[in-house]
Amino acid sequence: MASASTIRAKVEDPVVGWTAAVGVALLALGLRLWRLGEPREFQFDETYYAKDAWSLANHGYVREYVDDANEQILAGTTDGLWASDPSMIVHPEVGKWLIALGERAFGMDPFGWRVSAAVVGALMVLVMCRLARRMTGSTMLGLVAGLLLSLDGLHFVLSRLALLDIFLAFFTLCGVTCIVADRDWYRARLARLAPSPVDGGWGPVRGLLWRPWLVGAGVCFGLAVGTKWTAAYPLAAFGLLVWAWSAGARRSAGVRWPVLRSAVVDGVPAFASLVLVALAVYVASWSGWLLHAAEYEEHLSSTQYTQFEAERPCKDGAEDNLDSSGARWPTAEEPDATGLGEPVQSLRSLWSYHRDVYTFHAHYLNCSEHDYASKPSGWLLINRPVGVAADTDIEPGTRGCDAPEGSDCLRQVLLIGTPVLWWGGILALAYAALMWVGARDWRFGVAVVGTASTWLPWLLYDDRPIFLFYLAVTLPFVVLALTLTMGKLIGGSRVATARRTAGVVVAGSFLVLVLLNFAWFWPIFTHELLTHGEWLDRIWFERWI
Repeated sequence: MASASTIRAKVEDPVVGWTAAVGVALLALGLRLWRLGEPREFQFDETYYAKDAWSLANHGYVREYVDDANEQILAGTTDGLWASDPSMIVHPEVGKWLIALGERAFGMDPFGWRVSAAVVGALMVLVMCRLARRMTGSTMLGLVAGLLLSLDGLHFVLSRLALLDIFLAFFTLCGVTCIVADRDWYRARLARLAPSPVDGGWGPVRGLLWRPWLVGAGVCFGLAVGTKWTAAYPLAAFGLLVWAWSAGARRSAGVRWPVLRSAVVDGVPAFASLVLVALAVYVASWSGWLLHAAEYEEHLSSTQYTQFEAERPCKDGAEDNLDSSGARWPTAEEPDATGLGEPVQSLRSLWSYHRDVYTFHAHYLNCSEHDYASKPSGWLLINRPVGVAADTDIEPGTRGCDAPEGSDCLRQVLLIGTPVLWWGGILALAYAALMWVGARDWRFGVAVVGTASTWLPWLLYDDRPIFLFYLAVTLPFVVLALTLTMGKLIGGSRVATARRTAGVVVAGSFLVLVLLNFAWFWPIFTHELLTHGEWLDRIWFERWI
């Protein structure tokens, strides 16, 4: 009979670990592909991103489109819908290029513009499995993390929509995964270069200048910022964490004044690997824009965003906040440059464009309202989900509705997290903060820093319409906090004790509750037909309506 240590060795075998993680990701992919093309309509902001992606793929830059473009696209027509003038988009282009890949592969229909999100959502589950496996040393806990992520409603629905947030969350998670891998690489490399305590000095320097995992993190964060600018917050936060980890490793190696010395010998190269690489990737992601800079200079160099008077953010209406001075970008008034001056001029135009977009995000929406807007202070509690599609007032006896007389049926797609997961995650995050500060367990610090850097910045913008699903990028860190907490409950020993048994029961019960909660909400994740009563059974609070 095999011993416990032998069984554990087989479970932790790299082939077994990777195979199991891929299996969980494939399960997640299958769930996300199921009836992906339904409902056959543009859901929520798909109306912008799906058409922008098609324009990028077919014209090289985002163009304006005719008023009835949605109806014609759903009828199977894509010709003659786009004008030659560029469109004033307010988010970078990486996510839209990925949406465009699905449209080129499967056509300009709901399945085509959603399939990239489904694939990326499944890949995100795979990365989550491997990150948790690296941080816990347990294949089982890695699989639990992947399952928790795949069973969250917010992640599930976003993986079935042509919105940008699933791509943002994926690239951010990949960047953090690379940073965690760099921590392991750096400490192992330092131990080889300095096998005994350093007797004064700076410690090894030259052998630690090139950190390949940090370069990989820079690429991933460049793609994340190239999807949405909000990725800059976790980039900055984890950059500081890299410095703190490097200083801690040097302290362990005997280096005196490790924080200051690490700032020079580790911080400067890390800044280049992370921030400068991310900046280069970000600029490269605007290649389509740069190649068509002349069109933007001609048509968009004098826009409502440029002319917005920031010092008077809200009067009677947004239109009253516009300045009619007619100022244009400097490059729009210059003759076209040639040679090396041409890309420089295009980059200057791109900078002016970014200034306009920043003005839009910072001020232009201050006067706006939205039915599904919510305060970020309540997001972790799921204060206000977002309805992205609804087919209501289906009469009994029609379209499969078997509601009793006097009632009706409906279909809905609701962007809402799995409540059990998020509410349990709040407790896990509180425990993570205690373990990071009190027990100085760096692993819990990843969950805390990730949550803080992706959620708390939104508190600065709670005077404009913002939405619960922006927490998609926070979700992996909530899952990580839950997984690490489960690991502590179970304990590291394989010996069967009362404590371990209780920990397994609690952790296993929580996982089962998340699964059951996800299954209960499945109809409002997937546009299933429900009677009005069945729908109300899933709308637990009035604010969810």
